[in-house]
Amino acid sequence: MTPLPGLGTQQEFTTDSGRRIGVITYRDGRMELIVSDPRDPDKICAATDLTGEETNTLANLLGAPQLVRQLSEQQREVTGVTTWQLPLPPGSPFDGRTLGETEMRTRTSVSIVAVIRDGSVLPSPRPDFVFAAGDLVVVVGTAEGLRAAGEIMENG
Repeated sequence: MTPLPGLGTQQEFTTDSGRRIGVITYRDGRMELIVSDPRDPDKICAATDLTGEETNTLANLLGAPQLVRQLSEQQREVTGVTTWQLPLPPGSPFDGRTLGETEMRTRTSVSIVAVIRDGSVLPSPRPDFVFAAGDLVVVVGTAEGLRAAGEIMENG
């Protein structure tokens, strides 16, 4: 993080191609996404102001796949435990019902660790979390338990 006296702070990273991408957070709370010129990393070629909601949306778009990838990599280190993403299809008996109603852990020994909805990651959903068709349910467990969990999400 680089202090910008009188303005706020700047955080950035350099891509493999040499471009700098960063965020300026102003003292008044505004945020600006910046991208450097490909020919001159010290020159900004694109910048856009982001609202708080837009910042969260961008973070979720970039973070959802990364979260799932990290979970998968962490679980690979534990023999016999795997991470899957289970789609909740339209017509699933759990569309509009709560996580607790699935009794997933009791029935399969599988844990639901996150739900991805419309590109947003919802980590550690509580038992009162309500599923919706199109959700991607991130689960951790044994291969046998994961197969059973997929069957439950699809057929009840």
